[in-house]
Parts: sequence; C-alpha cells; structure tokens
Amino acid sequence: MLVNALVDVEVVALEQEDEVTVMLDLAAPGTPTDAARPPAAVQVVLDRSGSMFGERLDAAKQALMLLIDRLDPSDSFGLVAFDDTVKVVVPAGPLTNKVAVSQAISALQAGGLTNLSAGLLRGLQEARRVAGDSGATLLLLSDGHANEGEIDPGRLAAVAAAARKHGTTTSTIGIGTGYDELLLAEVGRGGQGNHVFAEQGEDAAAAVAGEVTGLLSKTVQAVSLIVRPQAPVDSVKVFNDVPGQRIDGGIMFELGDLWAGEQRKLLISFSVPAMAGLGLAQVAELELRYVTVPEFTEETVTVPVHVNVVPGDQAAGRIPDVRVASERAFLEVQETKRKAAQALRDGDRDQALLAFDEADGKLASAMSAAPSAELDMEQQVINELRDRTEVFDDEYVAKLARSEHSRKSRKRGRGN
Repeated sequence: MLVNALVDVEVVALEQEDEVTVMLDLAAPGTPTDAARPPAAVQVVLDRSGSMFGERLDAAKQALMLLIDRLDPSDSFGLVAFDDTVKVVVPAGPLTNKVAVSQAISALQAGGLTNLSAGLLRGLQEARRVAGDSGATLLLLSDGHANEGEIDPGRLAAVAAAARKHGTTTSTIGIGTGYDELLLAEVGRGGQGNHVFAEQGEDAAAAVAGEVTGLLSKTVQAVSLIVRPQAPVDSVKVFNDVPGQRIDGGIMFELGDLWAGEQRKLLISFSVPAMAGLGLAQVAELELRYVTVPEFTEETVTVPVHVNVVPGDQAAGRIPDVRVASERAFLEVQETKRKAAQALRDGDRDQALLAFDEADGKLASAMSAAPSAELDMEQQVINELRDRTEVFDDEYVAKLARSEHSRKSRKRGRGN
C-alpha cells in the first residue's frame, strides 16, 4: 500500500503556540492478475415488514438475485429476513446450489412489524459462523423504523462494533424516506461499513452492487492507525469520523478494509506548544498497520511528523499547503451535514439552514484560496440540501445528509 504524508505548515515560530495538520494519503494496491480471490462471506439481513410490500421488496429481491450471480460457489451466502419475527431463509454456507437459493429469495413475502434488532443479531450469528480468514460482510436493508426489540442506536452500534472485532463488517442500506437514518448510520459506523440512502428500489439494487464490488476486490484488510504524539504535544484531533480508543502512548483508530485501488485521506491536527529551541522537532509518529490480501501478510509503515522551529519573522511568511486546507474544509463540511441532519431530526429547521449556510461559506472561502472541482461539487450538494430544507423536505434531506457524511467522512475516498 502506498502511504504519503503532507503537512500544512513545515515551520512554526519559536516560543509561540501553533497547530500542525497532517494529511495522510493511502492508496490500496490493485487486484493481482495472477492471484486467486479468497472466498468471501456475505450475510444479508432483509426487512420484510409490511411497509416493504410491493416495489421495495421486489427490488431488494432482484438485487439479491444479482448478488448471487456474482458470487462463486466457494463463497458463502446467508439470508435472514425479519418483520416482527426472524426467519433464516438461507442458512449461511457455500453457494453450491444457486437455483435453490434464488427460489428461496423469490418466495419471500412481506409481513408485519419491524424487529430490526432481532434480525441484526441473528444475521451476525450466521456471519460469524462462516467467516473465514477474510472475515464476513453483513448487509442490512430496511425501509422502516424499528418498533419492536432493541431500538436504541447506540446499543445496536455497539453490537455491530463487537462483531467487527470478530471480523464481520456491517453496512446498512436505508430504502425510501421512512426509515430511521440515525439508527442505520450508527450501525454502519459501529460495524465500520457504509450507510447508503436509497430513495427508490433501484437505488437499493445499486447500493448492494456497490458493496459487493468492494467486498470481492479487497486488497487490504484490518487497517489501523496509531497516532503517537511526541512530548510536549498532548492534543490530537482526527477530522474523519473513525472509531478510536486510547492506548499506551497514543490513540488507535480503526480504518477497516480497502478495495483494490481505493484511496483514503485522513486528516489529523496537533496542538504544538511554544518551543524554546530552534531546529527540527518531531511532533508525532504515525504507525499504520494492515494485512494484505490474498497473501494475508501483516505490514507496518511508520511515518514521523516533523516541523522546523524558526524565529517568528521567518514563520510569519509561511504559506499553508492548499491541499491540506482544502481537505480540512471538505471534512468540516461533512460534519456540518451530520449536524444539520440531527437538527432536522430534532425538529429545528432553522438550525439546519444555519448549518448549510456555514458549510457554503466555508467552501466559498476554501475555493477562493484554491479552486477545486471537488469542493465545487460539495457546494452544489449543500445548495440542494438547503433548497430542499426550505421547502420542508426534511425526511429526504436528513437521510441524504447522513448518508453523505458516512461515505465522505468515514469512508473518505470510497465511491469517488
């Protein structure tokens, strides 16, 4: 994997507090042409409650049929369906009889209420049962609000996070505008997968196809980043929405898996205290660990972060790197989308509009310093979200904003 680090400023002023921001650019290798793909394990958890009746359930079933076609007989597949009860439609195992699996999917009918937690828990059990060296991927598709069983987003996210420690990645796909976007986004976050908003049935099919494309082309797995601030630096901020926890000497962040050729950007800032001595000073050490596929070889890359301490008059003329500044604006806008989605969930439309105005101003300022096609596209997204908020399309805006935040902050690079 290619790893590149870029700092926004390479010099800091003597005896003055400062902030240094590092952009870590990761590029996964392409798929080897002479290597066999290791078997994959896919577990689907499908909402078949009454609200899925008709086009939504038909589209979901069609998406699963296409998924079956793309998997090899050596791959494992399982399907759990839920309404107010849970049914193991296809026990997880090798796809030795695709015809029988397709028939089981076709026979699914819509039912009653929505016990999402029961479906998720049973699906995770099945996924863990067949997860091999490459782990397993669980896809949860739902169009409604959980109204039976456990409904707390935090607790269900913790369930998905625990499963991730045993090798199962959870992604969620919300269909239509009636589902609980916070719950599905949190489950995807806990499971280190994606959360995708599929407004129409055909969008759900595209979302499933996208997840499977990544699953079948993984070249890097179990990526983690350890950030070790060097004394006297003790304040660290990671702009991407990735799970982290303190360890001895630093903070460890979990980045999940990367697809073939996928690029990720991570942004980390360090509060640098006033330094009394001139010259080169190390402010942090970044340690990236990952496992390559299909070799399953563990690799470690260490990146030191240095700044040069110079007299104040020399530091005054420095020009921050515009690439890092643009990335910071991009990620700050993603966080603003999340805040706006929460404001709409709380019924505070005015606060959501203020958040979109803030994002628009931030993007305009960043583009005045360095024009960017990517930031221009972000501004178009923000304008669409604001316009639809003004006409009271709250459900759509909240779901699109939450999905955008998931893809562009937690899975920065995926889908670009």
